[in-house]
Amino acid sequence: MAETLVKICGLQDVEVLKSMLHLPLDYIGFVFAPSRRRVTLERASVLIAELPQWKTSEKPKAAGVFVNPELDELSELLSVVSLDVIQLHGEESPAFCQKVRQAFPQVQVWKALSVADKERDDADNKYTLEQYAGFVDAVLLDTYDPQQSGGSGRTFAWERLPHYQEIALRNGLPLFVAGGLHPNNVGELLDTYSPYGVDVSSGVESEGVKDIIKMTAFVERVKQS
Repeated sequence: MAETLVKICGLQDVEVLKSMLHLPLDYIGFVFAPSRRRVTLERASVLIAELPQWKTSEKPKAAGVFVNPELDELSELLSVVSLDVIQLHGEESPAFCQKVRQAFPQVQVWKALSVADKERDDADNKYTLEQYAGFVDAVLLDTYDPQQSGGSGRTFAWERLPHYQEIALRNGLPLFVAGGLHPNNVGELLDTYSPYGVDVSSGVESEGVKDIIKMTAFVERVKQS
């Protein structure tokens, strides 16, 4: 069975990032959308410049998180910082995702979709996972929240995962799971559903700051599976 990939999202502090250099991470997320974890271009440049110092065999890839960006905004940002992934967390259409891929062929495009406890509540997504096939490189499932685009710190109904996994597999799309993950529950997710990748933010924080002890515990639990 393939190793589950790990993304830690919402990095802001250089010293915290330096404390993580030994962790076998696959992706680190930097939030450019409105959020308490938002980073400026200048701060992101400094943080991403640290990635070549990573102590594991491969340095993690840099993912930028956006909500309903304009192409010009992405172009300006990518002229300043080097990203491997553009993660779209808003109402971006399949057609817009295709435009992003065509405009920036050097980066992957991921699309986040919201999952609610009830199927009818997923209507908040204007498009289905299947409609993004061929236009994105991966899909990330996060917990539905009518007030914000992700980052709620709550899990969704994991029993709904097989439905999405079947569609993703049929369309050749890697599927990441986010929403309320932390060191004490990620094992259950892995043991039961074996996701392609997991994405964590608030679940490895203490008082709003990334906690190296929690991050280490989370990564070790994922990578031992």
